[in-house]
Amino acid sequence: MELETTVNLNIPIEAHLLRGCCREADRCEIVAMGLDQLQVALPESFHGHLIALTGEIRSSCRLLRDLADRSQVHFSRVPIVANYLNVVLPCLSRTLKDIIGYYEEKTISREMRWRKMYNKMTEEASGLPLPQRFVLYNHFLSLLKQLLTRSPSFELNTLESLRTRILKLREQRGIAPPPMQIGTLVRQELMPLAIMQDANAHWAEQIFSLPLPSRTALKHLRHSKSYGPFYPWGHFTIPPESKILFRRPFDEDRISIVVYLNSVDQSPYLLMRTMQGDIPWFSLFGAHELCINREGSALQLKRWSRSEQCSKLWAALYFLTWEEMVLFYCTFVALKARNMLTVQIHPNEFGLQREKRLFQAQIIDDGFKHSLIVYEDIQTRGLRLHAAVWEGELRQCPVWTAFVTHQSQSRTWLSRRSKHRVWLKDVQLYVFCSAYRQENMRQNKSGAFEIYFDREEGAKRFREVFALRMANVESSEEVDNNDAGPS
Repeated sequence: MELETTVNLNIPIEAHLLRGCCREADRCEIVAMGLDQLQVALPESFHGHLIALTGEIRSSCRLLRDLADRSQVHFSRVPIVANYLNVVLPCLSRTLKDIIGYYEEKTISREMRWRKMYNKMTEEASGLPLPQRFVLYNHFLSLLKQLLTRSPSFELNTLESLRTRILKLREQRGIAPPPMQIGTLVRQELMPLAIMQDANAHWAEQIFSLPLPSRTALKHLRHSKSYGPFYPWGHFTIPPESKILFRRPFDEDRISIVVYLNSVDQSPYLLMRTMQGDIPWFSLFGAHELCINREGSALQLKRWSRSEQCSKLWAALYFLTWEEMVLFYCTFVALKARNMLTVQIHPNEFGLQREKRLFQAQIIDDGFKHSLIVYEDIQTRGLRLHAAVWEGELRQCPVWTAFVTHQSQSRTWLSRRSKHRVWLKDVQLYVFCSAYRQENMRQNKSGAFEIYFDREEGAKRFREVFALRMANVESSEEVDNNDAGPS
């Protein structure tokens, strides 16, 4: 991994606190694994509280890393959260160190270690059970994330109430009060300026917030890799008011990708964070500066090296599920294709490798001409519907995709309503275009999604694809039953 060797020694206090987020996230991981080992040695009657505690600690880990990553995009707002971080981080750190001290005490049995840890730490917090202490921390960290990102859900009064509780917990644990204010506290009268709801949400903000209708595991997974070049926290100047579209962690958050919309040029950029020890390092490229392709269970992002005059790997991202890989790929391609800074996009980028095309036809979709394609993944045998722009400058650009799940095995899933119209029930669309309105294709009593084929032949062949697949499934089940033998 290439790291920038020159680091600014005059690092602002906010940067130290955000490094503290990464350091405590690492400690959370260590503690969670230690508690997992402790749980194995304890009777099942102790597992409930242990599982609750471990789950909250892992949530703390995710929230801390999320805060550190998002701070790069919302750089100008970091001073607002810095003072609050300085309240919670020392208290969280002490709690984690105390837990380590208890479960590593070798002079007593593992059961006594757990009893002593749980009871003593509950007692010192005036009766607040140990798992609930992390619920308190996590609620506080969640509000800091909302404050940082200008979420309309942010509540200042709740944040101040939790801050008071954590300060009291610090006092009970003998932790010195935080030093003089280091950041900008949010005043109630400034709240309308600090928190602004964006009525025009970008389509990419919705993609990864929708639940997956299926989870098809990918094989041959390896660790994701980041290749840089990397720079320290605060190196990049990201314009104020830039909007985060989504964040995706990889390898338990060892690497993360934040995709944001630059407020100046309105173009999407990818900010990658990796860790060296407890220090985060960052790399930044616009979508127009990267190319994407699939290699097995990974999506590879490549950049152009001006010094070497060749393309070089920027990241190799391994996905746990085929569905997540497809969504990331389609989102990236759509963002790049619709980006005004993109000079050219290679035709190969419009096709996800290792997919077989089973069907293609023209459809009239919400008033637009689209290609409808049925793809089958060669590795997982997963099926998906893929709509793309039919013609013009954006030809082949993804418009929406939908995964074909077990629901398709029902005889009522697909019905042909006329020569040109087919209805699909129980299908969830992921839309990669702000102009497309899928509700216009669901104007029927059952809420089924309607596909209108330009030609009658298209509707016929589309239905045959799934009829043939269902016949194959039924015949294979019949063979399995025959092979089962007598009971």
